[in-house]
Amino acid sequence: MKKLIFLSLLGGMIGCAASSSLKNKTEDSNSAKVYRNPVIDKSLPDPSVIKGDDSYFYLYATENIRNLPIHRSKDLINWEFMGTAFTNETRPNFEEKGSIWAPDINKVGNRYVLYYSMSVWGGEWTCGIGCATADKPEGPFTDRGKLFRSNEIDVQNSIDPFYIEDKGKKYLFWGSFRGIYYIELSKDGLSLKEGAKPQRIAGTAYEGTYIHKRKGYYYLFASVGSCCEGLKSTYTTVVGRSKSLFGPYLNKKGERMLDNKHEILIRKNEAFVGTGHNSEIVTDKAGNDWIFYHAVKVANPKGRVLMMDKVEWIDGWPFVKESTASLDSEVPVF
Repeated sequence: MKKLIFLSLLGGMIGCAASSSLKNKTEDSNSAKVYRNPVIDKSLPDPSVIKGDDSYFYLYATENIRNLPIHRSKDLINWEFMGTAFTNETRPNFEEKGSIWAPDINKVGNRYVLYYSMSVWGGEWTCGIGCATADKPEGPFTDRGKLFRSNEIDVQNSIDPFYIEDKGKKYLFWGSFRGIYYIELSKDGLSLKEGAKPQRIAGTAYEGTYIHKRKGYYYLFASVGSCCEGLKSTYTTVVGRSKSLFGPYLNKKGERMLDNKHEILIRKNEAFVGTGHNSEIVTDKAGNDWIFYHAVKVANPKGRVLMMDKVEWIDGWPFVKESTASLDSEVPVF
C-alpha cells in the first residue's frame, strides 16, 4: 500500500508550460560524468516511465502532489515538472475520498493509456483500478473510469496495475500482499475481456509488479516488506523469472514466487532504506539498462525520493551493483 503526504496544488491542465526544472548535479570522475542519487530529491513514489514520440522520457508517480505529477527529461538525470495528469474537476472519483496511487503509463495503439490505483489507506475491499487516455504523454488525460474494484473481482487490495502485451493479446497484472494476479483485457485495453477471470501468478509477499521480457525469459520484478514507515521501512526490490508470461516464476534455486521465493535486486544501505516499487527498464543509446524506484533518504527521511540504478545482466539474471542503492554512478548515454 502507498501511504501519502498530501500537498496543496491548484489543478492545471497539462498542456501548459513546465513550472520548474529539477537538475541533478553531475561531476567528472576520471573523465566520466557521474550523477548522484536521488535523481529527484522530492517524494515521487512508485514511478512509471515511458519515452514519448517527442523523444522525451515522461515519468509519473503516486500523487504526493494532488492529481498525479508528471515530469520529463531528455537524459534521465535532469527532470522538469510538467504539471499533473488530472485537475480537481477531471480526477477519477469512483473511490470516495480516494487517492491515486502507482500509475502505469503505456502506449496502446495511437494513444497513451494511464492505468492507476484508487484507494484510501486500509480500504482493501473498496479500492480498485481504472484507466485514462491522452493523445500526448503530458496530457491532458481523460478518465475512462474504473476497470474493477476489489469487491467486484474478488481480489483483496486490488492496486498497483501493470499492463503488458504478449502474442497479440493485452493483459493487466496487479496486486498488493494478497497475491499477484493477471487478467486479459479488451482489444483497446480499456476494459476487461468479456468472460475473463483473474488468475494468480505470485504469492502474498509482493506488490508493485513489473514484467520485463528479455532473451526468452519473462522477469517478474516486485517489492516485499513495508513501503511507508520512514526509516523503519523494509521495502526491497526482488525478481524471479519464467519461460512463460503466466509463470511459474522461479528464483535461481527453482523455487516459486507463488511460494514467496525470489532473488533480491535492490536492498537498503546506510544512505537509503525502503528501496522498492521499480519502474520499467529503460535502455540508453549504449545499450545500458536503467531502472527507477523510490527510497527513503536516511539524511532526510521525509517522503520517498526518486532513485535510479544501472541494471546489468549476469548469467541471465538482472543485477544491480552490490545489490543495493548506489550513491553515484556514471550517467546514461544519450
